[in-house]
Amino acid sequence: MGYYLADGIYPSWSTFVKTIPCPQGNKKKIFAAAQESARKDVERAFRVLQARFAIVRGLARFWDQKVLKNIMTACIKIHNMIVEDERDASQIDFTYDAIDESSTISISHAYT
Repeated sequence: MGYYLADGIYPSWSTFVKTIPCPQGNKKKIFAAAQESARKDVERAFRVLQARFAIVRGLARFWDQKVLKNIMTACIKIHNMIVEDERDASQIDFTYDAIDESSTISISHAYT
């Protein structure tokens, strides 16, 4: 079992690690800052997935835990593939001056 980063709206369960409201001392201040940063990163990533995939926007309460894990893993992998594909497309050189005008593409209209 793991721990989950949470904020004040969640119940006080032992698995939820909430932010320290008024950290005293360097150790607690560093922990609170790191936790807030990690929680914000996770929330931002989840919002990106919700914007892209409708299945992530719906209620997850009634999903089986293994199915939910598979759905999230698939969405993350597909998102990473899309981002990688978009990044590769931005590196293509679109200078058309170097294209030979005598080269033509023949299109066949025959049924295959």
